[in-house]
Amino acid sequence: MTSAPATTDAAEITRRAKSNLAFAFLCVPKDRRADLNTFYAFCRVVDDIADDTTRPHEEKKAALDAWKEALDRTDHPDGSLEAEVVSMRERLNIDADLMREIILGCESDLKPQRFGTWEDLQKYSFRVASAVGLILIPLLGASDRTRDYSISLGHALQLTNIIRDVGEDLENGVRIYLPLADLHRFQYTERDLIGRVYDGRFLALMNFQADRAEQLFHQTMSLLPDEDHKAMRAAEVMREIYHTLLEHIRDGQFRVFDRRYKVSKLRKISILLRHLIC
Repeated sequence: MTSAPATTDAAEITRRAKSNLAFAFLCVPKDRRADLNTFYAFCRVVDDIADDTTRPHEEKKAALDAWKEALDRTDHPDGSLEAEVVSMRERLNIDADLMREIILGCESDLKPQRFGTWEDLQKYSFRVASAVGLILIPLLGASDRTRDYSISLGHALQLTNIIRDVGEDLENGVRIYLPLADLHRFQYTERDLIGRVYDGRFLALMNFQADRAEQLFHQTMSLLPDEDHKAMRAAEVMREIYHTLLEHIRDGQFRVFDRRYKVSKLRKISILLRHLIC
């Protein structure tokens, strides 16, 4: 059996990542942050395995398979990330299959893939984003009433990522996540996308995706129960940061082939503070 990859301290992995999700953890009570760091480190490690361009396909597949097996084992070395993940999963009664869904989502990125329709893409975004949200429910201390909210938010965040990363994904294994049916709708071909053709067809295609993401964000807001609002503040920070990011991308006319859009640190801090005092 292939052993799971070597890991470092979960809090250090989270700190180094400087991601929007890790930033959102700042509004979570300190007594919950250790488990959140462990879960984030798990997500970061399996995602990095899939994205590592220096490792051969079979080696990455074996490393991800080792993580699938590690979720149910209890013989991990003390202090290892694997041991921390299993302890967290058992204490909070987290479904191991949901964690495997995340791994399967990363595994599907090991080779270029295409999605025929939005429904096809949603199956992928459930694995890499909505499943994360579902696992965060017990980690944040929310109730099961937030399931629909968490699933919807995952789709909204992932679609925003896809819109932002169109150019980067082409460079990383010619990955195309935009549904091919949508390309066809605007008479914009896969060859056009690979060739980075920026024209009216591309803008129409990207506005269509942004409208879909906007609808998801609007839907998500309506799904959060009032009684879980405080527990889900970190998720709400994520929602607002990514909604702001979507607005920046649209305002910038989707120049995703030659720039990476981001939300300024000052704007993120203002979003965080607003949710802390609500």
